[in-house]
Amino acid sequence: MKIIYMLSLVLVITSCSTREKSIKKTQLPNVIFIYADDLGYGDLSCYGSDSIHTPYIDGLAAKGIRYTDFYSTSPICSPSRAALMTGQYPIVNGIGPVFFPHSKGGLNPATFTMAEMFKEKGYATSCIGKWHLGHEPQFHPNNHGFDEFFGLRYSNDMDLPRPWKPNYKPKQDLALYRDTTIIDQPVYQPTLTQRYTAEAIQFIGKNQDNPFFLYWPHTFPHEPLYVSAAFNGKSKYGLYGDVVQELDHSLGELLKALDAFGLAENTIVVFSSDNGARQVPQRWGEKEMTGSNLPLRGRKQTTFEGGIRVPTIAYGNGYFEGGEVNAIPSIMCDWLPTFAAIIDYDLPEDLVLNGENLRTLDPDKERDFFFYRIDKLNAIRSGDWKLKLANPDRLRGEPMSHPDDMLFNLANDIGEQKNLALEQPEKVKELKEKMASFEKAIAPLPPLQK
Repeated sequence: MKIIYMLSLVLVITSCSTREKSIKKTQLPNVIFIYADDLGYGDLSCYGSDSIHTPYIDGLAAKGIRYTDFYSTSPICSPSRAALMTGQYPIVNGIGPVFFPHSKGGLNPATFTMAEMFKEKGYATSCIGKWHLGHEPQFHPNNHGFDEFFGLRYSNDMDLPRPWKPNYKPKQDLALYRDTTIIDQPVYQPTLTQRYTAEAIQFIGKNQDNPFFLYWPHTFPHEPLYVSAAFNGKSKYGLYGDVVQELDHSLGELLKALDAFGLAENTIVVFSSDNGARQVPQRWGEKEMTGSNLPLRGRKQTTFEGGIRVPTIAYGNGYFEGGEVNAIPSIMCDWLPTFAAIIDYDLPEDLVLNGENLRTLDPDKERDFFFYRIDKLNAIRSGDWKLKLANPDRLRGEPMSHPDDMLFNLANDIGEQKNLALEQPEKVKELKEKMASFEKAIAPLPPLQK
């Protein structure tokens, strides 16, 4: 597999070695959105990690924009991806829980998506990686605006039987698809990142003379973790660090290919994560380290900041540049209207979005963001204030439950350590009223999953 991967890269890069390396300018910018799976806020060196080395991601941040207060709409996979694709809170489209192999539903094919927007503007579109918005044929990426799909239908731990256990090892039925056809089963996971990278570069090479949109939702660092031999043992953070460093290398290969094709200055590249890291307590007996959300509190599956605030970096010549650190609170719903403005796409008049154009946000305007835990509204951020409603149930034995409402001022308490609910009852009341108004105004579709 490594030989196939390297040959693929050599052939693609060599094919343009005789080309004049002047910047190719198409009428519209290319867009690549890379979505890591369960990557923690503190897992990149440009976000503070001192044991995971990510030079290519750091380099993207150094010349682009690094966001410090960027949010997923949900601390779990499927709803967070639905928000990115639609520009709407996932509950609007009836999506709360994640989709499992036994689920019968998915993102409604009638729902307008980012890929359909690009396709209508003449873009070639491809989804490479983990889809996780429904695996029945009618929900596949090909029915949501993507010309091509290469990847997994859902998470790499979702082979039956359930329930999941900390020492879980996948069975042998996980399949790799090209469009709706299985091409590899069981999929060999140690080379998945390599195969995705080769596929992405081939897609770019094939469409180098036309605008393209590449949505690249990586399988990793969602667990179980796998890494190719070239990166095994290379980090200072165990297998998890090795996996993240291979993702960084993958980005590096992509950037080299863009430069070789003369597309680097006409391509917007975004790197983010669907939610926070899993961050399992060591008392579960796991030997491998998991991701870090430091300095944030909480983890994936919780609406503490560690579950919903994600590393996000964007670079695009003339669009996202300057090596800036941007602290304006933003959310995944913002990407669709942002890209629509960039490519001059007239959004449907009856389309109600929950996001705004990132490039024209008013830093002095306070925005309200709403976060669901599965299908229940559980938290709100309004300006610097964050209210998290009482959460009495436990989450796989981890003490994330709390019997009382929690109020934090994130401006001076990013780690959510001081509960101000008793000191600020009027603020709690105000934020609860905002949450109630939001729920009343939203008209969610009935859930499609069973």
